[in-house]
Amino acid sequence: MLNKDTFVPMAFFKKEAYTGSMKGMRYRVKKEEEKFSAVVYPEPYCYEATPEEKKIRAAFPFTEEGRIQVLNWINQQYEENQRVWEKTART
Repeated sequence: MLNKDTFVPMAFFKKEAYTGSMKGMRYRVKKEEEKFSAVVYPEPYCYEATPEEKKIRAAFPFTEEGRIQVLNWINQQYEENQRVWEKTART
């Protein structure tokens, strides 16, 4: 699970997208206009190569509170769809 104390700081998102993975689930967080755009999707492919229908999206305000909402949402998506992620996890 992602931890708010170690999740990337606000300043990072002003420059580029942040990507990561967690046991079969990949995620991408990017600043778009004045919002966080968050996406989760199954492994094994990168964001660009994953079909749109396999991506789950959400948007949050581009604030410190929004950053924490993104982190919580990613963790929630992992828990709620854990069987999907486990099927696609690289071994």
